[in-house]
Amino acid sequence: MKMQKAAITQALYDTCAFAVVRVPTIERGLEIARGLLSGGVKAMEISYTLPNAGDVVAAIKEEFGGEMIVGAGTVMDPATARMAIMAGAQFIVANCYSEGVSEICNLYQIPYAPGCTTMTEANHALATGAAFVKCFPISNVYGPSLVGLFKTPTPWMPLMASGGINLDNLHEWIEKGVDCAGMGGLLTKGSEEEIAANAAAVRKIIDETRAAAK
Repeated sequence: MKMQKAAITQALYDTCAFAVVRVPTIERGLEIARGLLSGGVKAMEISYTLPNAGDVVAAIKEEFGGEMIVGAGTVMDPATARMAIMAGAQFIVANCYSEGVSEICNLYQIPYAPGCTTMTEANHALATGAAFVKCFPISNVYGPSLVGLFKTPTPWMPLMASGGINLDNLHEWIEKGVDCAGMGGLLTKGSEEEIAANAAAVRKIIDETRAAAK
């Protein structure tokens, strides 16, 4: 049964972490997925900066089905958004906001997380249906403190951070209230076993930090 927008959004919040993946081959994408699942990270974003992204998305969905939530990243135009969704992408992430991409995602009931750097951009994105506001590229600049900049005046704003997150500062992001965190090298480099070990460390930090905040 196909998960709808609200269910996928909730699943992304629950897992909190996802891998930002750029791979030259389908085989490497599957290897990363296996490592992530072994470590307890159940979401990954396949970047559309490479021409094989759609094939990687489709292969992961075929291999792992409902075990892995697979999204598409760097989706900057409506045509790419639709191709990604047709390939099986369950969420769409971008480095900037696009009204056309937002419309496509709403049409197919797919969560959309556009990159925003100002409160005006972020509020406009939410008003037109975004499921998350991606703090990009400012997560690299401000670090965890940026969560409060957005959430103090608008505590209901669902924030996704991608960039500058590691095992040393992940707990700070979670404590500040980030809703979803994307990580590149930490969750995509090395062997399947190394990826699994890093994913397990990420999972432990998230679960323990959230539990302590209750």
